[in-house]
Amino acid sequence: MRWVSLILLALILLWQFPLWLGKGSWIKVWDLDRQVDYQKKVNQQTKTRNAVLDAEVRDLKKGTEAVEERARSVLGMVKPGETFFQIVGENSLPASSTVESQSHTKTK
Repeated sequence: MRWVSLILLALILLWQFPLWLGKGSWIKVWDLDRQVDYQKKVNQQTKTRNAVLDAEVRDLKKGTEAVEERARSVLGMVKPGETFFQIVGENSLPASSTVESQSHTKTK
């Protein structure tokens, strides 16, 4: 009777092996589920970015305001007769002070 029990136990283990560690095992299914969830998140982020870019392209094609805004922010352009003012925060130093402080630290 003991041999029969051992043989049945061995058969059960051989039958369970592919379920836990084989080609279509639970571990691989779990890993694939994690990969699918990650890819869905990446796809959603990409869709959001594409929607923003699409809206920007449509705005650039139809309106001149977006072109003007981009020329002002990226290229620093101003309209004729406009005066450009740059507001500097309290914590920032003028360019000459920055150069002087760097030259003092190099000479020490």
